[in-house]
Amino acid sequence: MQPSTPPAELLAIDAYLGMWEDYAVASETADWQSPLLDDHATGEALSVMSRGLYASHYNGEVAKGRPVLNPEVSSASPPADPTTVVISDCGDSSNWLTYDEATGEVIDDEPVGRRSITATVELQADGTWKVTGFAVRGVGSC
Repeated sequence: MQPSTPPAELLAIDAYLGMWEDYAVASETADWQSPLLDDHATGEALSVMSRGLYASHYNGEVAKGRPVLNPEVSSASPPADPTTVVISDCGDSSNWLTYDEATGEVIDDEPVGRRSITATVELQADGTWKVTGFAVRGVGSC
């Protein structure tokens, strides 16, 4: 990140990275009720993460490792004093694998690799920045 990046954009990127770290930590135990999840996400983004973790919990799956992320700001609005920032990323899930919780064996039916990610990060009433929505495309999309 260049030193000339505006503060709002830096805070939005921090929220985006924080969301993925919170999700990765919760994925280690498939904790769909983790209090970390709403630290950096709200709305649809929070709902998507909770539902995904609940499905993992229900199926006896956990995840280990971390995604490799390279976020960049696509847009910020309004330009003078942004309250919404759209982030584009090409995240790599190669080092973030799903395991059977009971056996500890890798579940290799899920493709891993580089995926296009788009996220919307918004300034909240309390002054924090949180991811409000995101879309993850298929492996090979970036």
